[in-house]
Amino acid sequence: MSILVVGGAGYIGSHVNKYLNRVGYDTVVIDNLCRGHIGSVRWGKFLRGDIGDVGFMDWVFSHHRVEAVMHFAAFAYVGESVEKPKEYYENNVVKTMLLLDSMVRNGVNNFIFSSTCATFGNAERVPITELHSQNPINPYGFTKLVIERMLGDYGRAYGLCSCIFRYFNASGADPEVEIGECHEPETHLIPIILEVASGKREAVNIFGTDYPTDDGTCVRDYIHVCDLAEAHKLGMERLLQTGVSDHYNLGYGKGYSVKEAIGIAAEVTGAKIKVIESGRRAGDPPVLIGSMQKAESILKWQPKFSLKDSISTAWKWQQQGGKF
Repeated sequence: MSILVVGGAGYIGSHVNKYLNRVGYDTVVIDNLCRGHIGSVRWGKFLRGDIGDVGFMDWVFSHHRVEAVMHFAAFAYVGESVEKPKEYYENNVVKTMLLLDSMVRNGVNNFIFSSTCATFGNAERVPITELHSQNPINPYGFTKLVIERMLGDYGRAYGLCSCIFRYFNASGADPEVEIGECHEPETHLIPIILEVASGKREAVNIFGTDYPTDDGTCVRDYIHVCDLAEAHKLGMERLLQTGVSDHYNLGYGKGYSVKEAIGIAAEVTGAKIKVIESGRRAGDPPVLIGSMQKAESILKWQPKFSLKDSISTAWKWQQQGGKF
């Protein structure tokens, strides 16, 4: 039996794929490579294709004994989702629905979904638990929430079992420097900071310095991508063992402001990091900090990497070139 990793050539999917293979699982990776990198798929079997291609997915399920599907095939840029909502609804919602339909048709009943803390919107209280209300303030977060609701409906109607993970800010890179974060264009804070530190970029733009936080900049909870990978393995195993659908927040449990993250990066790299302060960016909540208590209690999961660890591993990847 294999684990099907869709979007497995992307940042998080590739790290999860490596981890699954390392701990003994066979994987089949599907990616259309519109944003993923073939160089990141160094483990398992790779098939180039689109989850929205019904014929292709039916062929995949008929030719591979798939035990569970892990989904990492979403577009995930907040700002872009505000500018191009149609693309986000088509890719994140419509194509995922077609994938779920293919699973139901082919008798594959276990789905692990990469969701996001953006489904919560502006935090009413921190740390954010799984009981926090979900009121997304950008199309990206809303598309993920639609799929969460869809999974509940498919579970009740068709018996599809699901494990939903709501990430906070994924960060870091493979400590062995075999894979790492590589987006084109890059929009995530830590790799942008490190591009400045390495001389590849002139400055870091700080979007908003008037938020209701200690230093006026947004506060985020950074969780290392390898910690996310371990959580996916644990969540999948519980799903396979119990058949019980559930959802979990995955965060480190501590928030850092944009300025604090820049300060830690300066410490790690020894570089002076130039910043440019500008106005707020549409769709950015002031504070997002997650609670890990449910995942710790039920899955026996606990993050091992600090923000400094995330920046250190990402810096090693950046020094190696930061590209595939």
